[in-house]
Amino acid sequence: MKSTQIRLASRPKGEPVAGDFEKVEIDLPEVGEGQVALRTIYLSLDPYMRGRMSDARSYAQPVEIGGVITGGTVCQVVQSRADKFKEGDFVLSMSGWQSADVVDAKGLRKLDPADAPISTAVGVLGMPGLTAYVGLLDIGQPKAGETVVVSAASGAVGSVVGQLARIKGARVVGVAGSPEKVAFVKDELGFDACVSHRSDSLKEDLKAACPKGVDVYFENVGGATLDAALSLMNPFGRIPVCGMISLYNATSLDGGPSRASLMRQILTDRLHIQGFIVTERWDRFGSFVKEVGGYIRSGELKYREDIVEGLENAPETFVGLLKGRNFGKQLIRVSADPTRD
Repeated sequence: MKSTQIRLASRPKGEPVAGDFEKVEIDLPEVGEGQVALRTIYLSLDPYMRGRMSDARSYAQPVEIGGVITGGTVCQVVQSRADKFKEGDFVLSMSGWQSADVVDAKGLRKLDPADAPISTAVGVLGMPGLTAYVGLLDIGQPKAGETVVVSAASGAVGSVVGQLARIKGARVVGVAGSPEKVAFVKDELGFDACVSHRSDSLKEDLKAACPKGVDVYFENVGGATLDAALSLMNPFGRIPVCGMISLYNATSLDGGPSRASLMRQILTDRLHIQGFIVTERWDRFGSFVKEVGGYIRSGELKYREDIVEGLENAPETFVGLLKGRNFGKQLIRVSADPTRD
């Protein structure tokens, strides 16, 4: 069995370019006892992958030069020597940017297409959805009537954050990019308001949308959006720090509030700012799937997927993701999905 792989050829300096990736084809090893062979159907593209391409100090080991790029996948079992899996089963794996893999079965989670579309296992009912759930509810802790601001509001995480906050009774304001995304956040997802981070008057626009200030700011972006939200934080406000996508390709950290002014505001307004890593929150997965799955089935929570065909398009699509070109959860369809095709 062969696998097409996309490997890290060199560490990007700033924005990744085509030369930072290489495509190779390999022969996979024989399936051993307790192992399964997998065919990749969906590859999840997520902003955190940019950090794995760097060798800077971080919460996770970087991808080695020449290594397959890390990524969550939805796969189908094509051969099994493991008791719990049979040929044809659908599973969640971390096979990364490749078309096929041989892995130990103990690291897999079986998926039931009758419960939800299998693609959601790397989206709204997977890591991005859990990220939204624990960041908002465990750190943000919104109360009915409070104002919650969400950056990257049309994305895989932000869209769930805002809808959950609305369900909990908060007033929800999104920050998105294009007019189409702003309209989607308001009209389809039901946010109370949404402003564009592309506006020359972002700070004024956000202030007008938050007449009572901001109680919870869910941070996905950094940059000008963070500056605008900080200027509006109410005393005892909470800021779950999920990501800083505007900085992932940065070669310096110039601009933004000084450390001294930020620390002064934290003290003066008694702000609670906490970063979190979703892989440390898997104990919440059961309650997350039960609650958010129920909202999806009832129609209270909606999701959108942006699916690009072909593993070979993963590098270009990933660069676009970091620039906000995607509209919804970004997926690469690597091979046919028999539950849809």
